[in-house]
Parts: sequence; C-alpha cells; structure tokens
Amino acid sequence: MSIQDEDRILRTWTPLILRTILIVATVVLIAGMVSMAAQSPGYYVSRFRAAQAGTAVHAHLDWSQLALDAIGGNPHAIMTLGLLVLTLVPLGRVAFTFFLFLKQHDRIFVIATAYVLTALVFGVLLGRIG
Repeated sequence: MSIQDEDRILRTWTPLILRTILIVATVVLIAGMVSMAAQSPGYYVSRFRAAQAGTAVHAHLDWSQLALDAIGGNPHAIMTLGLLVLTLVPLGRVAFTFFLFLKQHDRIFVIATAYVLTALVFGVLLGRIG
C-alpha cells in the first residue's frame, strides 16, 4: 500500500467514523429524552428539590449496570450512555491525529497529542468514577 493510499484512507475514514459516532450519540440522546418525557417527566425536578433540601442525589453505577439499565429502558441511563458515546468524538479525533503524526514521524506533535489523548481518557474515566 502506498503512502498516498494510506493518506486517502486516513482522510476518508476519519470523518466518516467521527460523523457516524456523532449520529449514533444524537440518536441515543434523543431516544433518552423522548423516554424521559414519556416515563418520568418530573425526574430532574425531584432531583433538584432533593438537592435543595440537602439530600444526597448522587448514585454511582458501574459501566455494566449502566448498560443494563439503558437496555432496560431507564431514561437517565440512556442519556448517560448517549453522553458517553458523544465523548468518543473528541477522543476519536485526537486518536486519529495522534496516528497521523506518528505516521509522519513528527515527535513534538506525537508527544503533544499523546498527552491530550491521555488527559481525555483519564478525564472520561475519572468523571465516570468520581
């Protein structure tokens, strides 16, 4: 495979994959909002009132429980899953950029994008955990 073919594939597939991720995230978020409106329209109002009263409103779920709840039709889990899918767009873009710089042997930009990619991944993981 020639360098031109590799560049063409990288420049063709990167936007296609990122747009697909964006469309999937949009569909999941809209499904979550429709489900929220249909099943429990007062969910966030009750959480707001509980927060105002000083009651704990944070519930931590692990990844597998979140997926099971989303498959089961829990609107909050569906929207959370949609937001997690949406975070794949910047992660994917930085990852593709990292591979492009790696292929071009541009050390400074490889180091910079590796740092940004690591920060994004840890941000997503720590944001979900904490």
